[in-house]
Amino acid sequence: MEQILKRIKEKIEIEPVTKQKSDLYFITVAKEHIELILSYLKDYEGFTHLAFLQAVDYLEDNKFQLTYMLYNYNIKVNLGIKVFINREKSEMTSIHKLWSHAWQYQRELHELFGIDFPDSPRVHESFVLEGWEEIPPMRRDFDTLEYSERTYYKRPGRSTNDPQKYMKEKLYKNYVEAPKIRRDND
Repeated sequence: MEQILKRIKEKIEIEPVTKQKSDLYFITVAKEHIELILSYLKDYEGFTHLAFLQAVDYLEDNKFQLTYMLYNYNIKVNLGIKVFINREKSEMTSIHKLWSHAWQYQRELHELFGIDFPDSPRVHESFVLEGWEEIPPMRRDFDTLEYSERTYYKRPGRSTNDPQKYMKEKLYKNYVEAPKIRRDND
């Protein structure tokens, strides 16, 4: 893996490499290099499997972090490629031509975070939220409590319970604690 990382560094500037485990690495690249690095890793370094594409909302920094998780079957290594994009005008290059299934991840991120992937197939169709008219629900500024209170009525008989007390009363009511053993030092 060290040789692969060395070759990557010769091609583009990357942030310091993070090695989380012996088979899990992360690098960060600039947005304009994402297509280049993903193509290179797939075509020349054996990272042929796109395991997932995910987003993290850094509201305070006005950024989204996208992570493309790639896998190399030959050396059995996962490599996460991180890229930061502007949250306000969140748009990223589509990679569906590199991995045909990528359009599904991009469609999900468009619906849940509002990130656009121009030219990605069916990206503007509903994925799971048919008829959704609010801001994308995975954005951190989406107020789930306000939405729930506005959308759903309060059902009679509902109450809030302390989970620890509820578990003891409802689930473990017949549980008898073992007697404490007295030791000579007690």
